Amino acid sequence: MTLSHDVAGEGSALVLLHSGVCDRQMWDAQWLPLIDAGYRVVRCDFRGFGETPVPDEPHNDAEDVLALLNSLGMAQAALVGSSYGGHVALEFAARWPERVSALALICSALPGHEPSAELNALGKDEDALIEAGDIVGATELMVETWLGPEADETAREAVRRMQRHAFELQMAAAEDFEPIEAKIDLAAIQAPCLSVSGAHDLADFRQIAARLPDLLAKADHVELPWAGHLPSLERPSAVTDLLIGFLKDRVPAS
Repeated sequence: MTLSHDVAGEGSALVLLHSGVCDRQMWDAQWLPLIDAGYRVVRCDFRGFGETPVPDEPHNDAEDVLALLNSLGMAQAALVGSSYGGHVALEFAARWPERVSALALICSALPGHEPSAELNALGKDEDALIEAGDIVGATELMVETWLGPEADETAREAVRRMQRHAFELQMAAAEDFEPIEAKIDLAAIQAPCLSVSGAHDLADFRQIAARLPDLLAKADHVELPWAGHLPSLERPSAVTDLLIGFLKDRVPAS
């Protein structure tokens, strides 16, 4: 199965990987500016998000991304991952380091991270609402949790729409296939990395972002004082500028 995706532009390959409460539309504000900056940009929906059907068999999201890049003839790409998309980007870069030219991780999750009591409690609250059939309540919980104080109503409505669609897709599935998580060695990652955190995010993700320079060979950490968990939606132009500034020195557009 090929992930639903968009691809446009000329130049060095750049792949955008979405968070677990959104789909590929979360990159709408970055899409054209990154193309105009000289990159061949791909954005995809993981299984059970956006326009990609829910999985009907065991699967691995990093392997799905690899299959997509192979189908597009992309031998190497820079990966930009938000939250769960960052988790997938890290797994991809550890398993196939020669395929990754750079990593930009925005409030990234981390393979093997032990969730805090706060994050576990959030998951239990979400599960309780879903089990009660309260999709609206579960969606609003996600909107309130993951967007920071800079988010306007346009951003809130975008997350609301994407998250509710994902819930509806996944709840309609006959069987729940969670992604298979591969064992990885982060020391294998050699690509330069920008690790971004938001000062208003949950502590788990702030701590992950701050740890990555100790775990990866070539990582720098930047915390955005205004940001929550989804800064690319909260201040789109600021994140676009940050990405282009990072990429232009490490993955020149060609």
